[in-house]
Amino acid sequence: MKKFLGKLYDFSSSWTGTVIIVLLVIFFVAQAFVIPSGSMKNTLLIGDHLFVKKFSYGIPTPRIPWLEVKVMPELNGNGHLITADGPKRGDIVVFRYPYDDKIHYVKRNFAIGEDEVVFSEKQTFLRPHEGDEYIRANYDQNDIVELDGKLFVKEPYKFSGVHYDENVNMFEQMIYYLNAGKLAMKPLRVSSLAPNDKYGFNAFYFKVPKDEYFMMGDNRDHSNDSRFWGSVRYEHIVGKPWFIYFSWDGDYRIRWERIGRFVDTVQNDDKFINFALKENEVDGLH
Repeated sequence: MKKFLGKLYDFSSSWTGTVIIVLLVIFFVAQAFVIPSGSMKNTLLIGDHLFVKKFSYGIPTPRIPWLEVKVMPELNGNGHLITADGPKRGDIVVFRYPYDDKIHYVKRNFAIGEDEVVFSEKQTFLRPHEGDEYIRANYDQNDIVELDGKLFVKEPYKFSGVHYDENVNMFEQMIYYLNAGKLAMKPLRVSSLAPNDKYGFNAFYFKVPKDEYFMMGDNRDHSNDSRFWGSVRYEHIVGKPWFIYFSWDGDYRIRWERIGRFVDTVQNDDKFINFALKENEVDGLH
């Protein structure tokens, strides 16, 4: 045993051993990821450098970093060497953009397969597929509303980073994308919501296909997400943000208070949200 450990130490100390160990960690355990845009402000910020836990939802098929070339064949046909349960409602998830799998996105999983989503200006509603009894048993009664005869949960995720921009009219923007054929959600008239006489509909609707996920940024009015390009299949799921190992703002000032923090800590502690609020809001959709 001692001889074996000595050989293992010698191997890990060599250049070849170091490279192999680093690649194994990247392939199967954790991979570095940098938040490139403001779609998750005020939860995750531009310039947050974090590790993604790649075994949260199974083990994705390994790819060479940066080149994004698969180093192993598909065994299950679902983008994973080992299949496991997918993201839960409310999880922050790193995934591959469905229309270019070399691009990574990070959003919050708003809904899972067969759930229904209704979006209106400055409010988003979820109807879990389990139905009315499940909704009554698992959500705050003050958040449960009836929309045209069906129970929905208004803003089901109570993380302080989830917010809207009062200076942006997302409903109007979504109509622009609808007319351009670039919107996944369908227009809907909901009599239970305030009417919109200008358009004849006052909301947008999406039913998530089975085994897929509806992703939304916490910065709701600045997020290019499933409202526009649709749901995410399991094969595109990469992992779950783990902890922030470095962070700096747009002026390259180090955010010392964020370094070494687990993402679960950052999203649940209002202290970090208050720090994030001091930074300017972003423009556009990301």
